[in-house]
Amino acid sequence: MTLKDWFEIRKEQQNAARPAEVKIDDNIGKLWVKCFNCNAQLPKKELEAHMMVCPQCGYHFRINARTRIYQLFDENSFEEYFVDISPADPLNFTDTEPYKVRQARAKAATSLNDAVITGTGRVNGEKIACAVMDFEYMGGSMGSVVGEKITMMMEEALKQKLPMVVVTASGGARMQESVLSLMQMAKTSCAVARLNEAGILYITILTDPTYGGVTASFGTLGDIIIAEQGARVGFAGRRVIEQTIRQKLPADFQTAEYLMKHGQVDVISKRSELKNTLAKILKLHKH
Repeated sequence: MTLKDWFEIRKEQQNAARPAEVKIDDNIGKLWVKCFNCNAQLPKKELEAHMMVCPQCGYHFRINARTRIYQLFDENSFEEYFVDISPADPLNFTDTEPYKVRQARAKAATSLNDAVITGTGRVNGEKIACAVMDFEYMGGSMGSVVGEKITMMMEEALKQKLPMVVVTASGGARMQESVLSLMQMAKTSCAVARLNEAGILYITILTDPTYGGVTASFGTLGDIIIAEQGARVGFAGRRVIEQTIRQKLPADFQTAEYLMKHGQVDVISKRSELKNTLAKILKLHKH
């Protein structure tokens, strides 16, 4: 049996096991949102007014890159860089469907060319270079374009002598690009090293979820590492680790609070306080 045959069989099995689609009234879905943590039914407008944080239990919903930029930067201060870089399909890869089909669907759903937005902007008046990842584009997976755009933005930060901030949200390396994706770990890490050599401040903001190759490279190389409250951060997933070591892990394992307790992050911030927290750090290191 070839690898392609195996994928075809898996696709048929998944389709057979998939339950019939349940149609839900669109208006209900748009007006109300259920909290994943406390099961509260929340008016969507109220949730948006609280920056997509549950007002009852404090659960932080995932947000996309555009929303993050809107929340984090001063109004009309963000200037996007490297907009037209798009992914290719160098391996002509097909698993249960062609990689190009996945790319097209992700682009249609997010209006992005890939899983990161790069640019410059101001945070309470402090200008920075930044890269903001988007989990909605193929799980925020790191392919060649993500690695290239982040590296180019770091080089731009070096050129303009600006602090560099990266907001992570990723499931890890993009399997459809194989070793080309894994190479981005080394490339981005080398770019961070150049920032360090030049004395340029590099800050990472870890949001839910941050895993795999992103955690193992630029995600945890920050001079200061900020984690959003409740974010899950790690390399391998919880179930994989438990199956490997054959032990039950603590309930809070891989959460921001667990990492803070064990000295792996420097700051935990609520989303409502994140902009001011970042601005204070930038001002402290300004000179």
